Amino acid sequence: MRRNFFHRYLSAKVLPIWTILLIDVFIIVISCFLAYGLRYDFQSIFDETSSLARTILWAIFVNLIFFRVFRTYSNVLRFSSFVDIMRIFVSLSVSYGILTVASVLLDITFHLRIGSVSVLLMAYVINIAIMSCSRVVVKMFYEVINFDGRHSANVFIYGAKEAGVNIAKSLRVNLRNHYRLRGFIADEPELINKVMMGVHVFPNDETIFDKMDERDVHTLIVSPLKMDALKRSDMTDKLLAHNIRLLTAPPLSEWGGNTLKPVQLKEIQIEDLLERETIQVDIHKIASHLEGKRVLITGAAGSIGSEIMRQVASFNPYKLILVDQAETPLHDIRLELQDRWRAIDAETIVADISNPTRMAIIFKEFRPQYIFHAAAYKHVPMMEDNVSESIQVNVAGTRILADLAVKYNAEKFVMISTDKAVNPTNVMGCSKRLAEIYVQSLAKKLQETGGSTVKFITTRFGNVLGSNGSVIPRFRDQIQRGGPVTVTHPEIIRYFMTIPEACRLVLEAGSMGNGGEIYIFDMGDPVKIVDLAKRMISLSGRTNIKIEFTGLRHGEKLYEELLNAKELTKPTYHEKIMIANVREYDYDEVKERIEDLVKVSYTYNQMSIVKAMKDIVPEFISKNSCFEELDAKGGEVPPLNIDEKVEVDLHMEELPQK
Repeated sequence: MRRNFFHRYLSAKVLPIWTILLIDVFIIVISCFLAYGLRYDFQSIFDETSSLARTILWAIFVNLIFFRVFRTYSNVLRFSSFVDIMRIFVSLSVSYGILTVASVLLDITFHLRIGSVSVLLMAYVINIAIMSCSRVVVKMFYEVINFDGRHSANVFIYGAKEAGVNIAKSLRVNLRNHYRLRGFIADEPELINKVMMGVHVFPNDETIFDKMDERDVHTLIVSPLKMDALKRSDMTDKLLAHNIRLLTAPPLSEWGGNTLKPVQLKEIQIEDLLERETIQVDIHKIASHLEGKRVLITGAAGSIGSEIMRQVASFNPYKLILVDQAETPLHDIRLELQDRWRAIDAETIVADISNPTRMAIIFKEFRPQYIFHAAAYKHVPMMEDNVSESIQVNVAGTRILADLAVKYNAEKFVMISTDKAVNPTNVMGCSKRLAEIYVQSLAKKLQETGGSTVKFITTRFGNVLGSNGSVIPRFRDQIQRGGPVTVTHPEIIRYFMTIPEACRLVLEAGSMGNGGEIYIFDMGDPVKIVDLAKRMISLSGRTNIKIEFTGLRHGEKLYEELLNAKELTKPTYHEKIMIANVREYDYDEVKERIEDLVKVSYTYNQMSIVKAMKDIVPEFISKNSCFEELDAKGGEVPPLNIDEKVEVDLHMEELPQK
């Protein structure tokens, strides 16, 4: 009842400025009165009433001037900070300093004193103490009446330096009803066993879990500066084994200089733990290639395309041409551009890259100088069931764009490929390999004939964390629904890279390429998918989620390769980027065979299409697919007339008359 009264009538009230000013004036009077009493004695004050009154009046007059200058009364008392105390200190120091100097000068010149120097100095000290304490007391009072610890979680903060301390300050000021700080964890020996902000700093060793249990702590907030240390150590697994909830905060650079604003804590995600050390790229070289250029990005609404757009936008391009056939995601990109890069001239175009007429109009109108080709169908099981679309978009679409790049004299064409193009076992991987073959053979032809200056670059990498339709968003959704989490095979492994990391390397490879190269990226160590699922379940805090194995999907293999076993690599100046020495093809032959393949795709006879793909890419061996029979000896497909057109009779049935 008492708490409700205080909360209703006091916690929501803010004192008017004039009220705070009156309180401060009253404090000046009390300070002068106490100073006279201490300097002489309280009984003789009444014999010095005129002198006391003169001192009080002068102190009020001068202090009011500097209260106005430093605006000591304009803050909300319950939110007072060290800055406000310093403002009071400076204001009072200037005021009483002037009063003291003026009193001495008046005494020497006119034998008129404002007050004795000793009285003014004592009044100054008392005034500072009372005004500062008044702010602190009001702040503590409101914190006490507004504190409701019934629903607050006890927390430790991992990191006892600047970032960790600023998180603790923000918790105490803005989130005290949600989190109660019970300790820090530090790796630095000089900080261990010290006391900071009223709590102990504990060492990062095996005893920490006992310390957390003693204080009923089940939540750990990880300083952003400690995330790398967390990823490199086995600390995460130990914390998850003890059912410790893991949170983190944005880097200090994103706090806008205000370390006391409400910190946006977030659950630590699997992406945060898998991300490797930041990859450094040559920003100046990339900028020199993209600044002031007309840049076309296909698949601009997808995970990779949209991130390339964001990074290219930071290099001040002359114009962005963003192409995608997904209307709603492209609309989201348009809104993002309006919010973040309003000054950039950008076109968002809904178009299908396999439509040659539409793409020719786009190239003719905008004449892109730099092309990032990220548009593709990428889901392996879907493409096993939709072979014709895989060819028409991934292969024919790439051919259309590459030919238009030559026709309209683009400077560079950077194609995004995949590790699934190496020794492909599925339609999607083979379609990307066919696109690679066309682009590389075209680049070789142009170099031989000198017919064009466009440089064709191919980049190959594996899965990206958090991309649309990838395993991590799927696992997260399954966990939120209570499971089970479905994994295809207990031994399946994949290479992972973060989206920004992959796109930085794409930009770097694009800037270094001379034409015809296939660049591969260092993807680090492969990750076992079942281990990924287990860690995501632990991070969610749920202990009753089961993992089910569903079997390999069509065209899926247990592991991916970034290079064919027969291929070699050579290094570049960037340690994370290598050039693959791949088999070269004759352009004229490739052009003819791909044209035939595209024609076959319009028959929608899946066996015939895949047979034609295998003829061009003999290392394409299907796995876990109905197309495996084509790899068997004697696996033949009935001959097909690719010039035949499929005609469909469409008619409307008559509606019954009412």
